[in-house]
Amino acid sequence: MNAAMRRLHAFIPFAAAAMLVPAFGLDLQGTAGSAFAALSGAALIAAVFMAVHHAEVVAHRVGEPFGTLLLAVAVTVIEAALIVSMMLSGGAQAAALPRDAVFAAVMIIATGVVGLCMVVGGLRHHKPEFRIDGVNAGLAALIAISVLVLVLPAFTTSTPGPTYTPSQLIFAAVASLVIWLLFVFVQTVRHRDDFLPPDNAGDAEAPHDAPMPGTREAWWSAGLLMVALVAVVGLAKSLSPWIESAVATAGAPKAVIGIAIALLVLLPETLAAVRAAHANKLQTSLNLAFGSALACIGLTVPVVVIASFVLGLPLELGLDSKSMVLLATTFIVSAVTLAPGRTNVMEGGVHLVLFAAYLFLSFVP
Repeated sequence: MNAAMRRLHAFIPFAAAAMLVPAFGLDLQGTAGSAFAALSGAALIAAVFMAVHHAEVVAHRVGEPFGTLLLAVAVTVIEAALIVSMMLSGGAQAAALPRDAVFAAVMIIATGVVGLCMVVGGLRHHKPEFRIDGVNAGLAALIAISVLVLVLPAFTTSTPGPTYTPSQLIFAAVASLVIWLLFVFVQTVRHRDDFLPPDNAGDAEAPHDAPMPGTREAWWSAGLLMVALVAVVGLAKSLSPWIESAVATAGAPKAVIGIAIALLVLLPETLAAVRAAHANKLQTSLNLAFGSALACIGLTVPVVVIASFVLGLPLELGLDSKSMVLLATTFIVSAVTLAPGRTNVMEGGVHLVLFAAYLFLSFVP
């Protein structure tokens, strides 16, 4: 990396953090307020990218499994900060926001990201291959967590509506964390070979083929990571009323807020997954996809549950029947398309059509 890029990667977190000074206490309504909100939104997105970048640098230095844990925690802090900030500003009306964000993450990854990687890999490499054992482990874990968090609350009878009792919430949070930890252990220690690209995969440069960063560079990135995360949390808090107002003005359902959160958090990982698919590393793409989805649920849900207890915030997790049908269809299609250990453009196209259906029905329920 040249000196100019290093300076840019150091400048952006501090610039985003500097936006916090005028952001708080400023009325974001009106022309001037909307312009500043747009600038703050751009700073927020840039800070997310920089947080993930610096987390990757540190992760590359410390190695596995600590690198994977660090990346997951960094992304989880971003997502949890956005969700909790909007829950605080929205009160009881934001009780379903965590559910919408988690559901959006699952659908975006399992249909949009996976489908896009399949199409890109299929167009360039005909029938890219991957190790089915590793992908099956990720898909099984994702199905289990999704059912525990998103489906069962709509069928329990201890409380009315799509909610859990406090004890059920604790169980769901602990179960989600346990499943994620098991997946990380299997991926990085017990069955690590199941998650490595097949022997016949292309030898294009992978994301972690870069030279090992030095100790000084790793510590510098760790500091910049903290600055970027502070900027993300603060900007998310200041922008949350403006985002909710913009969605209400547009007449869009409140679930769109959850989609916006998931898209923002998953954008850097999506770009990395697509680059890997283009380089004939579909295994790496699927590792990134399912790993991100499991971290978003397995770590975010416990954080949100703790926040709901500590701050006294209501929490609704159960999906409606339409969303359950979409979720079930996504998992059935994924089980079929990922079963052979190789894929093609047509199967990726099916995933993308499901993604388009999810987006369309979110705006036109």
